This record gives sequence, structure tokens and C-alpha cells, in this order.
Amino acid sequence: MRLAFLGTPEMAVPELRAIVAAGHDIVLAITRADRRRGRGGTVSASPVKVAATELGIPVTDSIDDLLAIDAELGVVVAYGRLIKPPILAHLQMVNVHFSLLPRWRGAAPVERALLAGDDVTGVCIMAVEEGLDTGGVYARQELPIGPRATAAELRAALVEIGTELLVDVLARPLGDPEPQHGDVTYAHKIEPFELVIDWTTPAVAIDRWVRVGGAWTTFRGRRLKVLAGEPAAASGDPGTIGPDGLVAAGDGALRLVTVQPEGKGPMPWAAFANGARPQRHERLGP
Repeated sequence: MRLAFLGTPEMAVPELRAIVAAGHDIVLAITRADRRRGRGGTVSASPVKVAATELGIPVTDSIDDLLAIDAELGVVVAYGRLIKPPILAHLQMVNVHFSLLPRWRGAAPVERALLAGDDVTGVCIMAVEEGLDTGGVYARQELPIGPRATAAELRAALVEIGTELLVDVLARPLGDPEPQHGDVTYAHKIEPFELVIDWTTPAVAIDRWVRVGGAWTTFRGRRLKVLAGEPAAASGDPGTIGPDGLVAAGDGALRLVTVQPEGKGPMPWAAFANGARPQRHERLGP
């Protein structure tokens, strides 16, 4: 099948490689424009562009270029932008979405499922429409969310499932998708302010933010990332540091396992505490 591929991050690369390996002809890949990063202004291409170039696939950052190609179907995986109605009128598209639609439509389905305490998530191969993830579903597969799963672990597992599901869907006629049924929820993008730990919230909720990735607090006025932790049965004034890395929360406590002080690399809490020597009743956060 002659396909167009729309995607940007690393999680879209396995799908791109898999459909090429399955014998499909990718006539064009669409991704974000190159970006300049760092003080030196080094130009950085998206992971999809790097992979497509290695595979000999033409690449563009202009979605309008789809109007000039002869493709049978567009495949969208974490493209990161809404697709214009004229493009959808020109080319039928399917999207690999990492949730069980209609739950968690939107930009951050993996993270929002984890934060909500969902027991299960999954992957849908869906039709692309003008609405945000409103299209019918061609195939879906569930994935249980383990009690200690991180967003990175879930994402990796979902990409593996989604890759196999996509290859299977493309191997047969699409047919008619099944309309979505059930309550709609939206997976809004994770905003930076949400990653600041509020120690007055329950420890189980703080633990979920840590497992999403990027959660941080402050210690003596400097940023301290919390890379790993686990809820514990303890109490105290929220934010107060206790023995063995126990930090009191609004309900219960979080035992800090791995942290990253500002300007340094990740380290076990014990190593950090040996150097910083937190005092009795000293606190994390403002």
C-alpha cells in the first residue's frame, strides 16, 4: 500500500519502521520542522525525520505537501498537530491513539490514565476526523496498568502493542470503523505547573505524579527532582522530612527513593541525605 506517514517523537519511530518492514511504500513522511537547541544553536531533527531519512523516505514539515502526492492512506502516530479539513478531504487517514477511546481523547492519554488511577489502558487504531480523536475505531487492544507502572513503561508497552495492531490493520481492507461508545474524557497536555509537588495532597496522588515523570519540589530553595518513590504509612506536617527519606503528605507519606538535586545527576535518597544532612523537621517545598 502507498502510504503517507505523519509523526514526530521517538515513540512514532517503531511504527514507521514496522510498516516499511511489512512491505508498504511510504511515499512521504511529515513531521515538525527542525529546531535549534542549546547555546550553540545546534539544529535538531525530529526522531521521525532521522528514521525516515535513514529509510530513504522523503520528508517534509509542510502538511500541505500531502496534496501533491499519490497515496492511498495516511498513518498518523503522535504527530502533535491538528490536521486541516482540506487534507482530510484529500486523503483518508488512520491514527494510532494510546488510550481506550472515548476515554482520554487528546494530547496526554498515557499520563492522564496513570494520574487518574485507571486500572487499564490500551491502544486504538482510529479514523481521523476534524474533531479531536472523535473518529470510529478499526481495532483496539487493552493493557492493564500495574500498581507501580511508570508513564515511560506504559508508553513503551503501548508502542509495542500499537505497532503490531497497526501492521495487522494495514494488512487487510479497512472496512467501516466502529463508532466510539461510552463517557468522553479529555487528556489535556501536562502543564509545567502541574509537576510541582504539592505536599498537602495525598501520598498516592503524589506518587502518581512521580511515576508520570518530571515531578519536582524544592529543598533549601533549590530544585529537587523526585525520580522515584513509594507511598508509606506515616503521618506528619506535609513536606516534613522524616527518617529514611519519608516525607509527610496530606494523607500518608512518600518515601523518596531516587532524587536529582539541581545541577547534579540522579542519586539514591540516602546518598543525597548523607551530603545534604537534612535537619529534624526540615521541609521540602516552599
